[in-house]
Amino acid sequence: MSSVRVFFVGGLISFRALFSWLNPWIYVPAMLVAPIFQILLFAYIGRSAGVGSDSFFLIGNALQYSAIPCLFAMAQAIAGERYGHTLGIVMVTPARRLPLFLGRSLPVVVNGFVVSMFSLVAGALVLGVGIPGSAWLPLALVVAVAAASCTGFGLLNAALALRVREIAVMTNVLFGLLLVFCGVNVALDALPGWMAAVGRRLPLTHAIEAARGLAGGASLGDVSGLVGTELLVGAVYAALGVLLLGVLEVEGRRRATLEMQ
Repeated sequence: MSSVRVFFVGGLISFRALFSWLNPWIYVPAMLVAPIFQILLFAYIGRSAGVGSDSFFLIGNALQYSAIPCLFAMAQAIAGERYGHTLGIVMVTPARRLPLFLGRSLPVVVNGFVVSMFSLVAGALVLGVGIPGSAWLPLALVVAVAAASCTGFGLLNAALALRVREIAVMTNVLFGLLLVFCGVNVALDALPGWMAAVGRRLPLTHAIEAARGLAGGASLGDVSGLVGTELLVGAVYAALGVLLLGVLEVEGRRRATLEMQ
């Protein structure tokens, strides 16, 4: 029961603490307005270049933008504690590490899902993209899987916050990596072979492909393999993140580097 409480209550409190120093209204331009401009930017570049379609750029960028809350919020869940000199207090608690850190990921998954779904709906209305009504429920499932997978990647990034002094730089690099390698604005088939190979091992790639298939009229069964692969990729990154958190925690205790110096 204590682990369940740590998972849900601890995760919620940690997520709320991310906004302790900001006006909550900053959420609107940062999480709801910014992705629309990213979608419009690439959609109009595609129109000017005569490549892709509005639907192609809409789905790719709407799902990819979940990386902003998923990567940054997960990283800040650790880096914020370290910056505030409270990480040592967290680490000496008897709470089990798995629910402690995975609980912090649950609100992040929900936030990533909300950001992507809002971007998808608003972008479709602005660009006039028609998506079949029967596709929206399967699309919501794929978006949820994409947010969970990207949060697993964010957990691995968060582990690095135990060692890296300024994790925001690393997070921006990872965001760019997902934007370039995951088939967001350039189809994997059009990328160099090594880039496509890297993209297939990153989160979001398979979810974006599945979402495009659903928008094109495919059924959920047709893309179930892609959805399963996306879940597997996210689970692998989450497992690596938990493992690295444990390793760096031990190293931090040994070297007395848990807190900011």
